[in-house]
Amino acid sequence: MKTLLITLALLMQAPTDSLPDLSHPWTLQECMDWALEHNLTVATQSITREKSAVDKNTAEWSWVPDASGSVSQNWNFGRGLGDFNTYEYGNSSNTGFSLSSSMPLFDGLATPRRIQLARLNLEAATQDLEKARDDIRVSVAKAYVQVLYNYEIEGVARRQLRIDSLQVARLQGMFDNGKASAADLAQQKASQASSRLTWVQAANNVRSSLLDLAQLLDLHVWEGFHIDRPQVELEQVLLSSPDDIFADAVQIRPSIRAEELRLEGTMRSIQIAHAQHLPSISLSGGLNASYYSTSTTGFLEQLSNNFSQYVGLRLSVPLFTRFSARNQLRTARLNRVNQEIQLQRVKNNLYKEIVQAWNGAVAAQAKWESARQAQEAAQAAFELQEAKYENGKATFTEFNEARNRLVKSQSDAAQATYEYLFQTHLVEFYRGGELTL
Repeated sequence: MKTLLITLALLMQAPTDSLPDLSHPWTLQECMDWALEHNLTVATQSITREKSAVDKNTAEWSWVPDASGSVSQNWNFGRGLGDFNTYEYGNSSNTGFSLSSSMPLFDGLATPRRIQLARLNLEAATQDLEKARDDIRVSVAKAYVQVLYNYEIEGVARRQLRIDSLQVARLQGMFDNGKASAADLAQQKASQASSRLTWVQAANNVRSSLLDLAQLLDLHVWEGFHIDRPQVELEQVLLSSPDDIFADAVQIRPSIRAEELRLEGTMRSIQIAHAQHLPSISLSGGLNASYYSTSTTGFLEQLSNNFSQYVGLRLSVPLFTRFSARNQLRTARLNRVNQEIQLQRVKNNLYKEIVQAWNGAVAAQAKWESARQAQEAAQAAFELQEAKYENGKATFTEFNEARNRLVKSQSDAAQATYEYLFQTHLVEFYRGGELTL
């Protein structure tokens, strides 16, 4: 509880009180750790879990005896009860002291069922918290991969700008020597300007995706924020069938476990509602003492003389509850049916997510293989066309077409690489693996 309150206090402090260290590139794990610590959704779910822990503690202590004490002061005018338990005339006053306690001995097993229900609710809330953490992990990984992709596209655009700049410099020298026309030089400069615009747009996309990731991490200060760019080496992965993945995932995913716990909790609710039809027995006891102003004895002596104790048993049998107990039992049974439907709905959604991730991984794998081959072919074609262009055996249009094909193939290859990277790791994540790159 203390840790949770400290965390919330840090979240509510001014941004300068918790500044991130932006002096180095952040890895995916660092981004996840920061998000899990500072994300408000996770913090809210932590509060919900803490409330369930409090409810469990309350339920567990409901089985022990309670205790209460009281002090009363009464003023009587006229005929009133005296300290000898007789009625007397005249104004008087009396002071009473009492201490009482009671506890349920049998309530149809409702109390132990409430304790079990509270424990199940706490476990379900814990699973909800873990699901919120998993959702943040997936969102951060997806945003992180998007930044990596934009980095790659920016690099492609920068390299193409460098190629066009070198061609402009080459044609400028040839034009100065009378070996190239002004039209050829103008076309190459136009191509350079277009490449520069593409590079500027790509650089802006990098900045935008970094901002999206920073906002997802709830970074109040993000200027200078950048991420680590790991070496990505992909190879073909043999994917299991969606049914096999689902069979593993349904055993470990927190979303499923939370609903299963709630379904078990509905049975406890039915048992609690059924207990209202059964008799209940409770034990009570207490201590009493009183002081009367009309008595001639002293205060302490009166308390000693008037001191009494009592112990009692109470049997309560429900005869007619205006159908309240019956309707609560009906409601509890309907809630169980509804929870069964909810559990199946969550399972269906999980299966749908797994199939989508699996299809995405299969498609990304095929796209990655094709894009890689297309990039190799486009690179070879461009190098050949570039050599022809520099030797005057190819037109600027032919060179530009080869360059555009290379740029597109490089962009497609980068996109396919990171799609394949994310989708394959996402599939493994459903089976309990870690989200890594």
